[in-house]
Amino acid sequence: MEESSSFLKKIEDILEKDPSYKFEAYTFVLAALHDTVSGLKKPRHITGGELALGIRKYALDQFGPMALTVLHHWGIRKTLDFGKIVFALIDVKLLSKQPEDKLEDFDKVYEFEESFGKYKIEDE
Repeated sequence: MEESSSFLKKIEDILEKDPSYKFEAYTFVLAALHDTVSGLKKPRHITGGELALGIRKYALDQFGPMALTVLHHWGIRKTLDFGKIVFALIDVKLLSKQPEDKLEDFDKVYEFEESFGKYKIEDE
């Protein structure tokens, strides 16, 4: 119980400093990271670009044609927003990074409206 209250407190701390994104945006990015890494043959560190692509797939899997609407509701409008969320989670020690990781790794990974607006079920 203490671990989950510490987790919640850390996200609340982020929101107090910067309310740009809703609480759900942070938990969603963490879930998408878990889903992305779980899909690898062997767990390893992933790049910002890889995570942004994994988040896109996870969002479409979870929300289908509503993915763009949900992400916008949470304050997410471009791939760089995913990076800002990730680095906020790093700042409160919910995630870690490698020395070569930088916020710019998330910038313009794909065009947001185009990537989420054209919903299709991809073959597994």
